[in-house]
Amino acid sequence: MDLKNKIAIVTGVSKGIGWATVRALLEKEAKVVGWGRNNPGLDHPGFDFIPADVTRLESVENALKLTVEKHEGAIAVLINNAGLGFEGKFEDIRPDQWHLMFDTNVHGMYYCIRSILPLMKKQGYGHIVNVSSIAGTFAVPGMTGYAATKHAVTGLSHSLFREVRNFGIKVTCIYPGSVKTNFFDEIDSVEANDHMMMPEDIAGTIIHCLEAPDNYHIVDVEARPLKPKG
Repeated sequence: MDLKNKIAIVTGVSKGIGWATVRALLEKEAKVVGWGRNNPGLDHPGFDFIPADVTRLESVENALKLTVEKHEGAIAVLINNAGLGFEGKFEDIRPDQWHLMFDTNVHGMYYCIRSILPLMKKQGYGHIVNVSSIAGTFAVPGMTGYAATKHAVTGLSHSLFREVRNFGIKVTCIYPGSVKTNFFDEIDSVEANDHMMMPEDIAGTIIHCLEAPDNYHIVDVEARPLKPKG
């Protein structure tokens, strides 16, 4: 896909991978609409921020309504980046933490895709990128709830791509290992450091997937730091 002048929606844009992806898309001259609870304060003619809480369907539907009203043209890209995680033994994770992880990581993704998918089907093309985690591919002791949400994202992504491929819609799932972001602010056992991957690395991978030829579909990408301990 040629990203120039294409409308791309990115969730969770205030920092980390979302923020880096917005900037990477802008470098490709895409028209980027950020959905999130916190405005990144980016002043760029190609960027528009619309407040949205992905854990609430009505908030997502309103964000889409405002997006369509403000921007002419098809929505070519949806990047589901919003996510969070809590660390702790299974019995120590509070029910409110468990529900918040599922509401954000899984239900939020469902709401965003559910809202936009009919538009992509009608126009006959689109690319949905779901930012998951390597926790979506293997067991992570101490992160049971988070891993459960990311395994759900894997199942969602794989099943959805088989449903919508004949409509000309791609679904790509990205599985990053440790990335130097604020995610680790809430993870006591790990401290973010320069040996991790950088948000810009993941953003570059997303751009690579989006720019693939029309009949070339990258389904899964797993990325890890080469030397996580330096």
